[in-house]
Amino acid sequence: MDVDLLFGFLAGLVIAAVTSPVGVSGAVFMLPFQLSVLNVANPSVTPTNLLYNLIAVPGALVRYRRRGQLTGPLTRLMLAGTVPGVVIGAGVRVFLLPGPREFRFVAGAVLLALGVWLVLRTMGSPGPHRALSDRSILVLAWGVGIVGGVYGIGGGSILSPILVGSGMTLAVVAPAALASTFVTSAAGALTYALLALFAHGSIAPDWGTGIACGLGGLVGGYLGASLQPYLPEPGLRLLLGCLAAGIGSAYVVLALG
Repeated sequence: MDVDLLFGFLAGLVIAAVTSPVGVSGAVFMLPFQLSVLNVANPSVTPTNLLYNLIAVPGALVRYRRRGQLTGPLTRLMLAGTVPGVVIGAGVRVFLLPGPREFRFVAGAVLLALGVWLVLRTMGSPGPHRALSDRSILVLAWGVGIVGGVYGIGGGSILSPILVGSGMTLAVVAPAALASTFVTSAAGALTYALLALFAHGSIAPDWGTGIACGLGGLVGGYLGASLQPYLPEPGLRLLLGCLAAGIGSAYVVLALG
């Protein structure tokens, strides 16, 4: 077996096992791993990451469905915003942010912001929660869908901590966020396939890497979703925040340097 593919499988398994209990597919961490360790070319790393989502996320969704956690209006509301957003984001990624330096800055900024949010929200005083209206969730979903299309994370990875911070429980948010990530990733992958007909250079996914990482995420996502009821939420959120902030800071420094 190719060593890089084995590393990709193991990375997908570990990352998805840690992130799926809080509604994050792990793609937000897989992208820098694919760039820096597996040397996936730019900009094909973004559709490769979307391929990872398509394979990895169903593992967690199957587990959440067996516990009856995939029903409710939140999933439909998130999809209504993130799906059109990711189509716009894919166009921005291909035509406006093709270079590795610009892409690393955007990727780092998203990771850093997500990490700081999680850390502050976990360690600080939560204060009174303000429930978000359906319109607010729809607008947020549209915005993170655009970012997700640029970054290849689907959008649910960003919405999940925002919704949890507004007072929603992880039992409600995690399944909806992962379902949104899955469908949005499918829309994003299709958009990239269509854009490949008009864009210069190859923007096709690295199929071997995407499949290997996705299979690892499939197993890890199922395990993580199974463990969700037994894991302390503050500890998981703090871990995710520290990882995101650390990786994001490193990518911003690389882009500026």
